[in-house]
Amino acid sequence: MQELMWKHMKNYNIAIVGATGLVGGKFLEILDEYNISIGELKLFATSKSKGKEIIFRNKQYKVDVIEKGAFLNIDFALFSAGGNTSLTYAKQAVEEGATVIDNSSAWRMHKNVPLIVPEVNIEDALNHKLIANPNCSTIQCVVPLSILDKQYGVDSIEYNTYQAVSGAGQMGLADLENNKLDRHYFPYDIKATCIPQIDVFLDDGYTKEEHKMIDETRKILHNDNIKISATCVRVPVRNSHAVSIRVTLKKDFIIEDIKNLLENEQSIMVLDDPKNSIYPVSTIANDTDKIYIGRLRKDKINEKALLMYVVSDNIRKGAASNAIQIMKGIIENGYFS
Repeated sequence: MQELMWKHMKNYNIAIVGATGLVGGKFLEILDEYNISIGELKLFATSKSKGKEIIFRNKQYKVDVIEKGAFLNIDFALFSAGGNTSLTYAKQAVEEGATVIDNSSAWRMHKNVPLIVPEVNIEDALNHKLIANPNCSTIQCVVPLSILDKQYGVDSIEYNTYQAVSGAGQMGLADLENNKLDRHYFPYDIKATCIPQIDVFLDDGYTKEEHKMIDETRKILHNDNIKISATCVRVPVRNSHAVSIRVTLKKDFIIEDIKNLLENEQSIMVLDDPKNSIYPVSTIANDTDKIYIGRLRKDKINEKALLMYVVSDNIRKGAASNAIQIMKGIIENGYFS
């Protein structure tokens, strides 16, 4: 678990939209873990959860529904309640004075909404009141890719993801843990197979999830010319996504130089001693904010292509922690005083 204390903090008024969901609960856990100084805390969810009581820092809070004026005097509103909720209420929150950090896909590709991974492009978030949190798999990939792009230039990227069921929320977890024969969420029994589909298929044969990774990578790296393809697979793992990345660089490279370069990023942990079975796995990544990288090697087809295996906790760094780190970056850059 992370033990962090932020400097230059005052008491911030915070609202969480989707407080009873997986990510909403993780927001609260990480706000406490990061020692965020909170003045007023408001928790919102659907009408089904209205009145539910949640304990935070030994104080009882009641979950409410969003009404007019709900975000008055709120500094930051953290949204994780799905795209429809974000489309309906994010602008209200902004109009009522809050800075919104949205975890859904609703605003990610909007031209005037920055898409932020703090290690990569926190400067894009400054002076914006509506900020998008990227797709979970995208987040863990663009941190090492941005480092490589700056040093060597990135020509193309091929993603193959192995995504845990927690990425589908409570329903995905229920399917994995369900011992009954009937299935509820995934089209096949996730306990018994991997499923090469995440989200709906589009006309070009790619899924919406695959398009998210392609489009979001280009936006975050500020490079529409990078050639990218993706195949996203759901696997019978409870938590933490893995991604096999094949990245073609514009310059020649040495593997040891790549390792040293990646190790200089505080949020990255290089685990690359395959002879001793040291490489990233989900059980190592769970409940941390690190991005674990290993299996670093040159591609056998193209000597300018690098292969690497990247694992990260999709509920923490892939969602809740990244959003709160965005908030941290805004504060530390003097946007709030």
